[in-house]
Amino acid sequence: MKRRTITLAAVVAGAVVLSAQLPASATSATALLRLRGGLTLEIPASWRVYGTADRVQVVTGACARPGTGFFQSRCDSFWVMGPAALRTGGEGGVRYNPVNGPFFPASDVPPCPTNPRYGHVIGKAIAVGHRDIGAAHRAHYRVWPGRCVTYSGGEQKSTFKQREWYLPTSKILVIDKWATPGLDRILKNAVWTR
Repeated sequence: MKRRTITLAAVVAGAVVLSAQLPASATSATALLRLRGGLTLEIPASWRVYGTADRVQVVTGACARPGTGFFQSRCDSFWVMGPAALRTGGEGGVRYNPVNGPFFPASDVPPCPTNPRYGHVIGKAIAVGHRDIGAAHRAHYRVWPGRCVTYSGGEQKSTFKQREWYLPTSKILVIDKWATPGLDRILKNAVWTR
């Protein structure tokens, strides 16, 4: 079967180009998303991809302003971060380390994922372990509980969970605040090429 490549997002010079390979058949419901380090994910063809090799946003549903930043509210999506993003991905701009806390590149209270009128805070990890991302790539897995609170008084309005898969050798972090349906399976079935 003949394949064609559709570029989903261009990347700065010298970096890997993000692309999807679709079968020539118009009935294909999936696309291949090629990421850094040879990581390839098979995602629904309806998902849209924004960003560069180090900060990739995969929009999976409704999104008012895709590609505008990690703390954007009301944007069903997950993120794939690389080494440059991880250098300042810990709270307060320190290097990301899953043992020390979630990916939280801020020193203030950013907007809640579901409603920008509220801020969000993240608590201590409620799940800690390992998950496979493709064959022979074991990720550190954590689930961080998030609360959406009023900026004045801190009254809780809603909750969410920030799931993270971190590959320390590849320096790749996948972050999901939207409980993206099927993401666990997509990551488990990932393919690594070199």
